[in-house]
Amino acid sequence: MTETMTRQEELQSIYWDMYKDAHGFRPRHVDTTHWTEAEFNAEFEMLERIIIRENQERKVAEAKAVVAFEERVSRLMVAGAKTREVAIQWINDAEDAGGDADFLCYNLGLPYGYLTKKVK
Repeated sequence: MTETMTRQEELQSIYWDMYKDAHGFRPRHVDTTHWTEAEFNAEFEMLERIIIRENQERKVAEAKAVVAFEERVSRLMVAGAKTREVAIQWINDAEDAGGDADFLCYNLGLPYGYLTKKVK
């Protein structure tokens, strides 16, 4: 037996997800029980603008993090790391990432997966 959502439940679900994308947490403090479809649509437009702005800001921040990371790798290679992989391992150890490349990316603000093939 499959359950289908009412239009109100569908709009609430979309709002719930978009709000999290825009703000990083779910809107537990907002009661949408009596919202009209027009009210939901107005919120969707606002949330979409926030999501677009946040994505642009994230991309800029990630680009800066990549530059800083690559400079750090270069400095470590000058300081004695024989290979890029050794320099990245030193960074991994210094950041206490436990060999988890994705966790290291998260900690350093790098794009997800940036080091997947570089740190083992």
